[in-house]
Amino acid sequence: MARIVFAAGTSHTPMLLASDETLPRFLETDRKMKHRDREGRPVTYGDLLETADPKLAHMVAPEHLVARQNVARAAVGHLREAVSAAALDALIVFGDDQNESYLEDCRPTFAIYYGDTIRNSNVQHGTYSHLPDWYIKNRAAFFEADAPRDYPVHAALASHLIEALTAADFDIASSKSLRAGEGEGHAVAYVHRHVLDAQRPVPVVPVFLNTYFPPNQPSPRRCHLLGQAVRKAVEGFAGDARVGVLASGGLSHFLVDEDFDRAILKALADKDAAFLRTLPRHKLHAGSSEILNWVAVAGAAEGLDLGWFEYVPGYRTPAGTGTGMSFATWG
Repeated sequence: MARIVFAAGTSHTPMLLASDETLPRFLETDRKMKHRDREGRPVTYGDLLETADPKLAHMVAPEHLVARQNVARAAVGHLREAVSAAALDALIVFGDDQNESYLEDCRPTFAIYYGDTIRNSNVQHGTYSHLPDWYIKNRAAFFEADAPRDYPVHAALASHLIEALTAADFDIASSKSLRAGEGEGHAVAYVHRHVLDAQRPVPVVPVFLNTYFPPNQPSPRRCHLLGQAVRKAVEGFAGDARVGVLASGGLSHFLVDEDFDRAILKALADKDAAFLRTLPRHKLHAGSSEILNWVAVAGAAEGLDLGWFEYVPGYRTPAGTGTGMSFATWG
């Protein structure tokens, strides 16, 4: 039978794409963003700055930004090598969508893409067109530099998952193609461009979770159950395929919450399903909602042990904004 033999998680923040010179400029965008505090309450950048630890001003000096960035860059390299060494036949990618493949006209809670290929465009989605040119140029590293590229999808496994999960009482939307002129969303694009071998990319199965947008966001419990159901479905797939699962996104952002991030990583290592299923939903807004992708992978990877992780508290402003950059492998 097919088996899940490998699992991973990775942040996909645009910070990971930034040059040393660009890192300090995130202050420009963070000042204008809508934020939430650690309890999920709406706040301004000024509110966060007023209550921030004064030590953060020192921590976000350019030399410290670069030092932390280098740790994260090394972690991405380690993850890339681990995925390659796993010799996978398919990689199931759990990722959120941010007005890329699914829009307000119809936004499913869960969806699986089952076309034979999925396109990484060389044109960015319009969602970020209001941001400064330097930020848009930075985000371009999610996408192909010169021309669109069609990456392989394990369509047979994707179709099987749709059928098996539907039979297991999950209401799964299905997509066989993207809109004309559009490419895959950032969660899968990051995996294609920065995690998989560009010369021999593993066929993927994109599984989308609507972590971001109310009113139909899944609960942590439902995401964990989805992961468990995916594992059972994989084991019912004909043949002896070696399958991996990967969470794309997270952890806390755009306000870094080290305590919360480390508690999640501990729960992943301890296989503490009860903790993961009852994560407080008021802490899962905006970027932090991508933690749900990791919860789904935890359900799918229950038979594996978390063997390596790297955590980089990616502070980038004196107010404590940034990303809890996290990377992990199970095997």
